[in-house]
Amino acid sequence: MRAVVLDAPGPVAALHIRELPIPTPEPGQVLIRVQAFGLNRSELHTRLGLAEGVTFPRVLGIEATGVVVDSPGGEFEPGQQVMAMMGGMGRVFDGGYAEYTCVPVAQVIPFHSELDWPTLGAVPEMLQTAYGSLTVGLDGQPGQSILIRGGTSSVGMATAILAKQRGMTVLSTTRNPAKAAALTKVGVDHVVIDDGAVAARVREILGDGVDTALELVGTPTLPDTLRATKVHGTVCFTGMLSNEWIVEKFYPTGYIPNGVRLTSYGGDASDLPAAVLQDFLDAVAAGTATVPVDRVFAMDEIRAAHAYMEEGRAAGKLVVVP
Repeated sequence: MRAVVLDAPGPVAALHIRELPIPTPEPGQVLIRVQAFGLNRSELHTRLGLAEGVTFPRVLGIEATGVVVDSPGGEFEPGQQVMAMMGGMGRVFDGGYAEYTCVPVAQVIPFHSELDWPTLGAVPEMLQTAYGSLTVGLDGQPGQSILIRGGTSSVGMATAILAKQRGMTVLSTTRNPAKAAALTKVGVDHVVIDDGAVAARVREILGDGVDTALELVGTPTLPDTLRATKVHGTVCFTGMLSNEWIVEKFYPTGYIPNGVRLTSYGGDASDLPAAVLQDFLDAVAAGTATVPVDRVFAMDEIRAAHAYMEEGRAAGKLVVVP
């Protein structure tokens, strides 16, 4: 099989396409023929040497979408459509940047859909993170407002879509005014141009601040996001598009505004129920939800795809078809 291998952290030139043996699954594992896989900041962190616990050489990819080839334990049928994510994929063991991937059964979610593979390939980690952040991290409720900091990321756009399905008022940020249309297209009510300090603008729109806020940029913008949130509102720290996720010399009383709640979310495949995945795919097929795909690449374009991601040029998900 062809696979994208990283021998050690480095620039995009460190990504190499190689011929590797197709993995042989053992009981408790599933061999999947990969039809599409999404790109994630997690893989960028691994390539840049920012991720912990990674051994090299490694086939990257914390997610993959395709069909079952073999499931020795009988958990899945050959030919069954599945998505796989997390659990050490692309870090502890070889991941989804390949024509085949072998993963633990617990990381696999079945589904049925006639959507095209690039669309399906964009969904797993994006939906898992957006759904978990909105439900577990924020407990978002109908009628509430939400600020999405880092709104043109794939998770940011997916969260906006899910929030609008729940009847929430959505404010979403972008540093690039040219990307504003992409946000309104997925239902964002108020686009806020992010110059690093948006709390005042948010309070011009909603005087007391937002009920909930999703922090996807990282620790550089987190204090401002907290200031944009009302008393008894909740901020969920999920992403780090800035590649910064540590708060130095953290003093809670001076850092967190009075009465504002700060939570976090980091999920796994088990945090995305199969019924939620299927309902979302059915909604996309019915035209009542969308999958924000920015661009689809071939595997031979993996270096260009990583450069595109690293430069922050996307508005939505980047997908690769092997």
